[in-house]
Amino acid sequence: MKRWFRQHGFAIGSALGTLGKSPLSFLFNVVVVAIALTLPFAGLTLLDNVRPMSEQLSVEPEISVFAKAATTREQALAMEPAIRAILADPRARIVFVPREQALESLNSKTGLTDVLATLGENPLPDGYVLKLDSFRSVNEAGSVDAIAERLRALPGVDAVQVDSAWVKRLAALLRVLRLILLLLAATLGMVVIAVVFNTIRLQVLTQRDEIAVSKLIGATDGFIHRPFYYTGGLLGLCAGGVALAAVTLSLQPLNTAIGEFARLYGSSFQLAPLNPLFMGLLLAVSTALGLAGAVLSVRRHLARLR
Repeated sequence: MKRWFRQHGFAIGSALGTLGKSPLSFLFNVVVVAIALTLPFAGLTLLDNVRPMSEQLSVEPEISVFAKAATTREQALAMEPAIRAILADPRARIVFVPREQALESLNSKTGLTDVLATLGENPLPDGYVLKLDSFRSVNEAGSVDAIAERLRALPGVDAVQVDSAWVKRLAALLRVLRLILLLLAATLGMVVIAVVFNTIRLQVLTQRDEIAVSKLIGATDGFIHRPFYYTGGLLGLCAGGVALAAVTLSLQPLNTAIGEFARLYGSSFQLAPLNPLFMGLLLAVSTALGLAGAVLSVRRHLARLR
């Protein structure tokens, strides 16, 4: 065990010594890799902040059914059995909303009392609000749309509106964004591996004579490879730290602009940095990418030298 620690300690010291000989080159490579990592890290931060807000939104479909203006109260109330027959779900809740209640609700929410008063009469029709407990999945939006089409065909119905359609669109949009982010992260991950691959290749070629001498005196492949592996891992770790720092620092000016926009809608939404555990995971991923690039480069180019 002491020998194993001694060998890895020597490999780390050798890697740091090599980097110390050309710090500007190492810093340049760190910046290049950090730029590639910043975009997916920023996307993950955005999705992590939007996800709790989207989960709090109700995805229970609601359908609003509006009667024609000429429909009497008795005719509007008589529509309920036909509506319940179309729903064919005993758990569905059907709430009748008389036009007087709709007008009162509109006044309280919009403050347009004076404007509505100039109309002389209530312009709103009687209606129903249907809450469909059995169709909570976004994937079942087609079933809700089919019910809405059947409701539009009822006599006395003027309009039918699926009130929660925007929630389904938001959920679908988030799925698309996650997929785009995944593809982007995979692409930029390949860029990181390519940058580390080229960096280690240059180091191998620079130390070619030193490697040849080490082989002559009996150095094993593992002994020769380890310093390059640590160099690649250190490059990925430093680049991941720089990328996370850049994303975290950029949240302050972004929150200033977002705060002004959110206040217009009565919200206090702010972007928060990723939690430390998630940051640690991203640092581990960036380190693994650097190590993967180093392993591929070392095995390829040392095989050629051999």
